[in-house]
Amino acid sequence: IKKLHISQGSTAYVGKPIADLEVDDSVAGESVKKENAPAPSAAPAASSSGSKAPQQPQADDWVSNNDKVLATPSTRRIAMENKIDLRKVKPTGKGGRVMKEDVIAYMEGGNTSSPATSTPSATPASGAAAAPQDRVVSLASGVRRGMVKSMTIANEIPAFGASDEICMDSVIRAREALKPIFKARGAKITFLPFFMKAASLALLQFPEINAHTNRECTELIVKGSHNISFAMDSAQGLIVPNIKNVQNKSLFQLAEELAVILEKGKSGQVARENLEGGTFSLSNIGGIGATYTSPIIFATQVAIGALGAVRKLPRFNERGEVFASNILNISWAADHRVVDGASMVRFNNLFKQYLENPITMIAEMK
Repeated sequence: IKKLHISQGSTAYVGKPIADLEVDDSVAGESVKKENAPAPSAAPAASSSGSKAPQQPQADDWVSNNDKVLATPSTRRIAMENKIDLRKVKPTGKGGRVMKEDVIAYMEGGNTSSPATSTPSATPASGAAAAPQDRVVSLASGVRRGMVKSMTIANEIPAFGASDEICMDSVIRAREALKPIFKARGAKITFLPFFMKAASLALLQFPEINAHTNRECTELIVKGSHNISFAMDSAQGLIVPNIKNVQNKSLFQLAEELAVILEKGKSGQVARENLEGGTFSLSNIGGIGATYTSPIIFATQVAIGALGAVRKLPRFNERGEVFASNILNISWAADHRVVDGASMVRFNNLFKQYLENPITMIAEMK
């Protein structure tokens, strides 16, 4: 490598140079030699039958005489980690270059340098299942690369955890009452707008939980806007979009924006502006079925809540009588460098109060 055009951790764009490589003249000239070489003479015609024996290509035509294989460093690394001889892999890249996809296909048995031959040892015994093949999944680009980077940073945050349970009976009744109103306006009301609004109202009383830290954690930037993030599956993997200024929006506005983002997430078309600027996070794991969990804080935010599944469970009323109640489990994690445990628990108590008595939440909405 003579020169690098991008630094480590930077984004490489399609069509832009990454590095200047110095190629051995013997390798660079090999393709020229092959192009300028005279075409092989035709085989002598057969006798009166007129049939010609088809010329079979050599299995290793793509390997140069000096056994040097054209491949990128990342391709060579995958081959080395899986103990694969690149000379046995058929290239599909420009100029006879072996691509990562070629190596993966070779590992799966679909790209070999010579025709498969059946031998007694290669054929499984009757009734025996073939051994499953390993495969390599790249984490070097796209959403997965971003997830690796953000979670590596998040793992450095010393987190404080707290969990509680919330009775959802009143919210369920409120949601049922709002369903026909929302339907008439072309919207659907889920629990998430209630969770976001309850969190926003609680953040008004605990503003330092709606904050960012710098990487060195020498400053706490208290955010004025409540840009609440929510984790969701998408066609690209896990993403964490957010809704801006939740403190100024109604349940109906939140439901509308959530529907748009969720629909775009199915096809991986969430706008960049919805993925940036989050100040506080909620993760609705209950949609999958989990109850309690240990959420990971998205740096540079300082807190996150994970909402479990709503389950009907037996509980006691004030007279000691057993009754059925819809219970949701909530798990919090906060950056313990800047958020003390008592503040996080008090924030949880207020969040819980708004959900168990939604009329108070509605009364305080702007």
